[in-house]
Amino acid sequence: MITELDADGESEPLRVESLCTNCFKNGTTLLMLTKISYFKEVIISSFSCPHCGYENRSLIPASQVQDKGQRITLKVNNVKDMNRRVVIPVGSTVNIPEYDSSFPFSDGVVSTVEGIITALTDNLSKLQPERKQNQPDLALKIEKFIDQLHTLLKVEKPFSLVIDDPSGNGLIENYLAPDDDPQINIETYVRTPEQNELLGLQPRPAKQLDNLSDSNTIQKEPENKASKVEKDEVMSIDVNCPSCGTLTENKMKVVDIPHFKEVILMAINCPVCGFRDCEVRSGAGVSPRGRRYKLQIKNIYDLSRDILVSETAAIKIPELDFESVGGTLGGRFTTVEGLLVAITDQLISANPFVVGDSASTEETSSRLGSMISHLKETNKGIY
Repeated sequence: MITELDADGESEPLRVESLCTNCFKNGTTLLMLTKISYFKEVIISSFSCPHCGYENRSLIPASQVQDKGQRITLKVNNVKDMNRRVVIPVGSTVNIPEYDSSFPFSDGVVSTVEGIITALTDNLSKLQPERKQNQPDLALKIEKFIDQLHTLLKVEKPFSLVIDDPSGNGLIENYLAPDDDPQINIETYVRTPEQNELLGLQPRPAKQLDNLSDSNTIQKEPENKASKVEKDEVMSIDVNCPSCGTLTENKMKVVDIPHFKEVILMAINCPVCGFRDCEVRSGAGVSPRGRRYKLQIKNIYDLSRDILVSETAAIKIPELDFESVGGTLGGRFTTVEGLLVAITDQLISANPFVVGDSASTEETSSRLGSMISHLKETNKGIY
C-alpha cells in the first residue's frame, strides 16, 4: 500500500533481516513504500548493523517510467535562472555543453540550478588533496575546471544545462507556466537497451513468449482474407507494461456510443505492478473537416455532460485564459467534470512546484496557481 509521507503518519515500515556488507553479519533493513513530492512513489530503505554500527540509507524510485526518455535543455541567461528548481531522477546525467562535461547521478535529487552546480563543485573538490599527491597533473586540470564551475555561478555569460533523463520524470521549473518557456527545450527519445536495463525494464525472453497461451495470441489471417472485427468482440494484443516492462495484455473493443461516433476502447491492466491505462481512439475514420464545439456551463448539472475527446483535440477555457495543444490529453470518453480533473492533474504533474507544502505564497498566487485553484473550484461548482 502506498501512503503519503506524513510526520504524523502511522505507517509501519517492513523489517527485513539482511547481510551487512561491512562486517558480513546480519543487520536490519527497514523498507517503506510512500509518496514524496516531485519523486512520486518511492521506496525508502534504511539499513543498520548492531554489530559494527554501519548504516546506509537510500531512495529507490517506484513510480511509473514514461514511454520515452527525455533531454531537457535550459538556457541560463541571468542570476534569476540559477534559482529554478530542478528534479533529477535516478540514473540521469547532467551535461554542460560549453565545457564538454557530463556528470551521472546515481541518486535522485531535488535542488536548484545553483545547488546542482555547487554540488558538482563540492564532489570534485573532495578528492583533490589525494590527487595532488598521486596525480598532480590531473589535480591541476580538475582545479581549473572547478574554477570554471565557480564562474558559472556568477552567470557572467549565458550557458546551457542539459538533463538527460531516461525515465522521463525529470523537471526544470518553468517560470512562464502554463505557457511554454523559450529558455527550456524538451526532446523525447527512445531508450537504448542499456538504459532500459538501468531502469529495470527487461523484455520477456523469447522462450517465454513461445509459452504464452493461445488466447493471448492473435492468429494471422491469410493474405487473401479480410478479418472483420465484430462489435462485441474483445481483441487482445501482448504489449510491454509502460511501468514495469512485464508482458501484459492490451485489450481493445469497438463500441458505438449513443449520439457519438464509433470508437475503439483500449485498456491495459498490469497484473504485476497494477498499472492501469485507458485510451479512446476514433473507429470511424477521419472526417474531411474539423469541428469546434462550444459549451456554456451555467450550472453544476452541466459538469455531468458526457464528452468524447479525440486524440488530436485541443481544449480552450477562455475565462481562465487556458488553451491546451492538440493531442495533449489523448483520446478519452468522460464527463465535463472528468475532463477538468484530467486537465488539473496534468497541470500539477507537469508543474509540481506550484502546489504542496513547499510552494511559496507567490507561486500559489501566480497565474498557473490561480488557474489550478479555479479549475478545482469549477469541479465543485463554486466558480
